[in-house]
Amino acid sequence: MKNKFYQYIQTLQDQICKGLEIADGQAKFREDIWTRPEGGGGRTRVIENGEVIEKGGVNISAVHGKLPEAMRQLFNVGEADFFACGLSLVIHPKSPMTPTVHANWRYFEMYDDNGNVINSWFGGGQDLTPYYLFEDDAKHFHQTCKTACDKHDLNFYPKFKKQCDTYFWNAHRNEARGIGGLFFDYCKATDSMSMENWFNFVSEIGNSFLEAYVPIVEKRKDLAYTPEQRTWQEIRRGRYVEFNLVHDKGTLFGLKTNGRIESILMSLPPHVQWHYDHHPKAGSEEEKLLQVLENPIDWV
Repeated sequence: MKNKFYQYIQTLQDQICKGLEIADGQAKFREDIWTRPEGGGGRTRVIENGEVIEKGGVNISAVHGKLPEAMRQLFNVGEADFFACGLSLVIHPKSPMTPTVHANWRYFEMYDDNGNVINSWFGGGQDLTPYYLFEDDAKHFHQTCKTACDKHDLNFYPKFKKQCDTYFWNAHRNEARGIGGLFFDYCKATDSMSMENWFNFVSEIGNSFLEAYVPIVEKRKDLAYTPEQRTWQEIRRGRYVEFNLVHDKGTLFGLKTNGRIESILMSLPPHVQWHYDHHPKAGSEEEKLLQVLENPIDWV
């Protein structure tokens, strides 16, 4: 399964990068191949200063070795070997009218002293972070997620949508990072779902990404915006940074397993602002966004 999934994310990385380059129309991805001293490595691709995309990354990695102490505590296990692979992406568009997007699909194995798999699971999801709320965009993104989920289990979308709203929650701000999407983790074999079933589901979600995001980019990328709206975007990007550095499990896992720091922190936007005690004007579009972030809603 680990070989099958790693081959899948290699192909998916190519497909997503090509689709995003076409959507941008100017910039191309730069590629870095890297290795991890303890075992494994990855292929980082970063795009910057495009016509549409200010900064973004689409990264894959496959790492293995001894499970670090911090991870042993998290999983409540003794010494063990592990393998983890996945694709992680974040796209920060230039225009505040075009939302930031994040997605991640991953697979994890743990082994006993004889190299036998003692635990394995899939995880992942995709979520949207707008700076100005267009309800049509939110509905399109969530409907695409739901359509992909419904092919496998009608309970998946409501379950994983709720988990997304819970996970991407900036508890110290008491607000969501964005308008959500899907989040699933520790997806293990059961009587009703084999690991092959989970692979089919996760790949279905991965294959739906461009369909979920690119039409929104096409619709919003040429809209006019003001310097004040750009400032709001950079203030909201600050909240994005806060979540990634304080709460995000993927970032913390990478930092605690001697991951490649440039690949881990590629999720951070290039221009960000923090204003003291900032509040948008009452009745403004900015306030409208905050109201939704404080009270996640069902879009489909």
